[in-house]
Amino acid sequence: MKNIEIEDIAEYRIPQKLLYSPDGKVLVFELESSDKEKNEYHTDLWMYRNNQLSQLTATLDAHLLCFMDNSHVLFLRKKKDQKQGISSLFCIDINGGEALSVMDVPFVMNGMKKVRDDVYACPGTIDVNEPDLYCRDDKTREEYFKVQKDNEDYQVMDEVPFWFNGLHYINKTRTALFLLHLKEKKVQRVTSPEFDLNTLEVHDGKVYFTGTAWKNTKPQTDQMYVCDAEGKIKVLYGQDDYSITKIFFLKKQMYVLATDMKEYGCNETAAFHACMDGKLVFLKKPEVSLYNSVIGDTLDLSSAGIVVNDLYMTLATVDDHTELFSFDGKLNHEVLWKKQGSIGGFAFGEKLALIYQDWRQPAEVYVCDTDGSHPKRITHFNDEAVRDCYVAKPLKISYASAGERLHGWVLLPKDFDETKKYPAVLDVHGGPRAVYGETFFHEMQVWASKGFFVFFTNIRGSDGRGDAFADIRDQYGYVDYQNLMDFTDAVLKKYPQIDETKVCETGGSYGGFMTNWIITHTDRFCCAASQRSISNWISFSLISDIGPVFGPDQCGASSPFDTEKLWEHSPLKYVQNAKTPTLFIHSEQDHRCPLEQGIQMMQALNVQGVETRMCMFKGENHELSRSGKPLHRIRRLNEITQWFEKHTR
Repeated sequence: MKNIEIEDIAEYRIPQKLLYSPDGKVLVFELESSDKEKNEYHTDLWMYRNNQLSQLTATLDAHLLCFMDNSHVLFLRKKKDQKQGISSLFCIDINGGEALSVMDVPFVMNGMKKVRDDVYACPGTIDVNEPDLYCRDDKTREEYFKVQKDNEDYQVMDEVPFWFNGLHYINKTRTALFLLHLKEKKVQRVTSPEFDLNTLEVHDGKVYFTGTAWKNTKPQTDQMYVCDAEGKIKVLYGQDDYSITKIFFLKKQMYVLATDMKEYGCNETAAFHACMDGKLVFLKKPEVSLYNSVIGDTLDLSSAGIVVNDLYMTLATVDDHTELFSFDGKLNHEVLWKKQGSIGGFAFGEKLALIYQDWRQPAEVYVCDTDGSHPKRITHFNDEAVRDCYVAKPLKISYASAGERLHGWVLLPKDFDETKKYPAVLDVHGGPRAVYGETFFHEMQVWASKGFFVFFTNIRGSDGRGDAFADIRDQYGYVDYQNLMDFTDAVLKKYPQIDETKVCETGGSYGGFMTNWIITHTDRFCCAASQRSISNWISFSLISDIGPVFGPDQCGASSPFDTEKLWEHSPLKYVQNAKTPTLFIHSEQDHRCPLEQGIQMMQALNVQGVETRMCMFKGENHELSRSGKPLHRIRRLNEITQWFEKHTR
């Protein structure tokens, strides 16, 4: 059998953003593919109708928005002569014909939902200092962008967050709610200049949305509003005590998912509430997270909960996989899809459609009956990429640690021979509120093809088992570290074919933090690769886009200035214990775990004479391994793999 190769990451084609026509008869979705020559991605629209799959667009880089009616799809694309600050809105008839320009929308659109007739609700980016730029004449707009260009060597920062991962500098920018009247080509901003839109839902011809107007420091809490098709706004919930993540209606009753973050901090699961008379009335707390947190590198996670036939449909992370839940008006749920693996998105029409992947290959689109029965795969975009390749099956292994019964998996190396010895890789997931599952993971399959055992687990702090299990505030580096060492011991005991002197370790984000912690608390690993990591919670808390809240919350600190508690959980405090050769992978524009975190750790190792190397990717952010440019993703995995091979020869 052939190997899964590092370069194969650029061969996969990934479906995303499923959407049904209003009558439920036609399914449309995006398909993303890599262009190694230009080092970029392209997206086209595909359609499934009458059991037939066909391509709607080609070479347009179409980004799906919504249906106008049963036959016409709205999408964004870039024109060759695209003006700055403009979103080019196009329409295509699914029955045939070329894509036609609808209008140039005078702001950067971040989505679109139909309200009624020709009225659409659109989140859009604005500058607080020039919120009405969208309605200025061409000359004024050109002058504005000329000033921006003249000042591109300077960045003013006077609020927090002043940058955000994936968006770079966001000082004085907000997401506003716009109403777009297509027939009149009329654009109307309905929220105030300093208002920051969070969530948006459309119901019965009105727009329900959450967010807050803020200055200096953005709060964690939201208020809730309703807006009619003419732009008149009414406050539904005006207090500053809940983070509201979702609004939906069942039989005319409005529900929200919200948390006050008092019991389990900023990672607390949002509970169901009813919104009545300006108050949020607690109803029920889900036992698990109502979204997908299964880690992977070949699946886009883009689907939110929707209402169909007075049922609320949502993804849920259960133990180590994704399920699809259906909640009734009493908030009792049924499971419509329950398989090992991960769901990237779903849509309801005459059929239930899902983007799903198990351990065998990257994501594909499936349809089934609306009760989840009779599943059928309708796409085969990645069959050729994995044909005749060795794909290692995750073999489950259970173990006990710190009073918990936990489990993980082992991938056997290609051409495994029980009489031989092999190197191995321990891979630690990010989050920490995320999970590994029995789903295709390209980097792990590469290492298995190259002759490594690969093993991974869900430790305390992981998702899928409720808030109490996920809550490791003030335990970073303690219970989680113990779990990982116990897991490593269990794997080595079960598989004596692993050479204990040739075990490598890696992880990204929270997994990068754990890598830094591991190398400062043991030298049992022959080498490590620390990716987009945290090394110093004190500096992290005052530089990360989420730092002022996340750092103190997770470390059990009273504030960003509780340096004693923050330092206790910082790997940098213990760096003089480190002996393990360590590679650092970081991105220049990673504002979640900023570049200085990796630099501090690398430099501290270097001055002590510990072998180290750092590879920094310009123009990339925290999502390098999942959505970085194709050649950058290839270089990243080459760097890590060559580091492992160097230290296991």
